[in-house]
Amino acid sequence: MKPRSSPHQSPGRQELTPAVQSLRALNSLASGVVVIAALYLGRSILIPITLAVLLSFIVAPLVGLLRRFHFGQSSSVIVAVLFTLSALSAVGVLIGAQVAQVAGDLPQYQWTVEHKIRVAQENTVGRADAWLASASNALKRFTPPPGGPHRKDNPVSTSGDAPLPVEVHEPTPSPIELAQRYLSPVVSPMETAGIVLVVTIFILLERELLRDRMIRLFGSDDLHRTSTAIGEAAARLSRYFAMQLAINAGVGAFVAIGLAILGMPGALLFGVLTALLRFVPYIGAWIAALMAVVMAVAVSPGWWMAAGTAVLFAATEGISSQLIEPLLYGRGNGLSPLAVIIAAIFWSWLWGPVGLVLSTPLMLCLVTLSRHVERLEFLDVLFGDRPGLTPAENLYQRLLANDPTEALLQAGALLKDCSLAAYYDDAVLAGLRIAHADVRRDVVPAAQLKLVRSAANTIIAGLKEVGDATTIASDGEPVNTVPVLCIGGRGKLDDLLAAIAVQLLNKHGFEASQVNCERFAAGRFDEARLASRPIVCVISFDAREPQPYLRNLLLRLSEARGSRELILGMHEEGESGTDASPVTVQGRTIRVVASFQQLLQACAQAAQTLHEQGRGSAGPADAGTHAHDVAAHG
Repeated sequence: MKPRSSPHQSPGRQELTPAVQSLRALNSLASGVVVIAALYLGRSILIPITLAVLLSFIVAPLVGLLRRFHFGQSSSVIVAVLFTLSALSAVGVLIGAQVAQVAGDLPQYQWTVEHKIRVAQENTVGRADAWLASASNALKRFTPPPGGPHRKDNPVSTSGDAPLPVEVHEPTPSPIELAQRYLSPVVSPMETAGIVLVVTIFILLERELLRDRMIRLFGSDDLHRTSTAIGEAAARLSRYFAMQLAINAGVGAFVAIGLAILGMPGALLFGVLTALLRFVPYIGAWIAALMAVVMAVAVSPGWWMAAGTAVLFAATEGISSQLIEPLLYGRGNGLSPLAVIIAAIFWSWLWGPVGLVLSTPLMLCLVTLSRHVERLEFLDVLFGDRPGLTPAENLYQRLLANDPTEALLQAGALLKDCSLAAYYDDAVLAGLRIAHADVRRDVVPAAQLKLVRSAANTIIAGLKEVGDATTIASDGEPVNTVPVLCIGGRGKLDDLLAAIAVQLLNKHGFEASQVNCERFAAGRFDEARLASRPIVCVISFDAREPQPYLRNLLLRLSEARGSRELILGMHEEGESGTDASPVTVQGRTIRVVASFQQLLQACAQAAQTLHEQGRGSAGPADAGTHAHDVAAHG
C-alpha cells in the first residue's frame, strides 16, 4: 500500500512566486473561457469531427486485427469502415422495420389504452369527485339559501349584426418548397454522417502520422511524457468503447429475449433501443425501460406484462451495473461518479443530445491527459477516481480535526489490503512526518498539538488487537523471545513512534518496553534497565539530522557495559527507497532504519545474532536464556 506522492511533493516541480502563480491562474482562466466559447460557437463543425475521432477509436482494433492477417493499410481501413457502416445500416433498417410494425399495430391497442385510462380515472379522479360531491351536499344542509331576487346576467347582446365568418387560405407551395420541407430533416443527418465517414477514413489512414503530429504539437521536448499521455488516452478510450459496446449489446440481447418471452410485440426493437440508450450515462437505460413499460401497458389488458417488464429491466440493469461492469472495468474507468454527471450536464449544454452521448468519453480523455499535463492537473484532482489525499495526508487531516473514529474506519478499509506494519509505515509514520514538519515550522499551536497527540494515541490503542501479517526474515531457525527496549527521543511526537514500535514488536514475539530518553541522560543513566535489554532501539524524528542530545545518548549507550545491539530510527527514507547507511559510534555499528517494517527486520536479525552467540558460548541447553543475561554478564 504505497501511497502516491501528492502534487506538492513532486521533486521536479519548480516553486513559483505568488505573482507568477496568480498570472498563470488568470491566463488559464482566460484560456478556459476562450476554449468553451469556441466549442459552443463551432459546434456545427466540431461535432462531426469529434464523432469521427471517437468512431476511429472503435474501428481501430478491427483495423489492427486485419493488419495481423497481412491486409494492407488502405484495404484494412476500407474493409473495417464498410463492416462498421454495414452494421450501423443493419441496425437502422431493423429499427425502422420494427417501428413501422409497431406503428401499424397501434390502432389495435387503442381500446386497451382507453379502458385503462378510464379505470385509472375512475379509481383516482372519480373517487375524488364523489368525495367532494358528498362533502358539498353535506355543507348545503347547514347553509341557508341565499335571499334576494335572482339575478340573470346576459353578457351576450342580441342586438347588432352577426359576426362574419373568416377563412384563411395559404398559397399552394411550389415543388422546391415541398422538397425543402420534407427533405431537410433527412439531408442534415445524412450530411453529418457523410462528413463523419470521410473524416474517420482519413484518420484511420493517417493514424501514425497524426499521432506524431500530436506529439510534436503538445511537446516533443518531453517525448516520453507526451507519448505516454497520448498512448494512455487512446488505450483508455478504445477499452472503454469496446467494453461498453460489449456490455450494451449483451444487455440489449437479454432484454429482447426477456420481452419476447413475456409476449411483448417489438421485443427486438426495445432490445436495440436499450443497447443504444445505455450509451447515455445513468438515465439512458431507464428511458428505454419507461418506453417498454408504456408499451406493455398499452398491449396487455392486465398489468402483469408491465410489471414483468419493469422487473426485467431492474434486474438486468442491476446485474450489469453492479456485477458485470465492475468485473470488466476493474477498479473503474478513471472517472468519479460526480465527474460523469457534471460531464453530462456540461456537454449537453454545449452540444445538445450529441454532447450527452459523448460526455463520458470526452471527460475520460481530458482526465487521462490531465495526469500528464501540469496545467490540466486540476481536472484529475476534481474528476478522477483517485483519492484526493494520500493515506498519510488523510490521516494527518483527521488528527488535526481530532477525529480518531473516522481515522480508525479508514484504517480498517486499508488493512484489508495490507499488513498492520505496512499501514503504520505508509499512513501513520508518513502522516506524523508531515505533522513533525509543521511542528518544526511552528505552525501547530500547543492546544492543537495536544489534540493531535490524543487522537494518535487513540488510533494506536484502537489497533492494539489487530494482528500483523508482516513476515520478518531471520537467517536460520526462529529465535526465542528477546527483550527489546524502545527509547523515544525528545521530539513532541517521538513517544508516539516508540509506542507503535513497542506494539508491533510485542505482536511478533518480542518483550518490548518503552522509556523516555531522559532516563538515560547524563548523571542519571538507568544502567539496571539497560542491562536486561540486549536490543535497544532509539526512535526519533531527529534521526535524520541528529541533535546534540541524540548523539550524546548514542555515545552513552555505546560506552555502556554489555554486548547489545543498537538500532536507530526513524531516518527518513531516500528518494530511491534505499535504506540509510549504518552509523559507527565508539567502534560500535548502529543499524539505521527508516520504517517500522525495517525495524522489525533489524530486531529479528539482532535476535538471531544473539541466539547464535548464546548457542556458541552457553551450549544448546541454556541458549534461550543467555540472550536475557548477555548484557548483565558482559
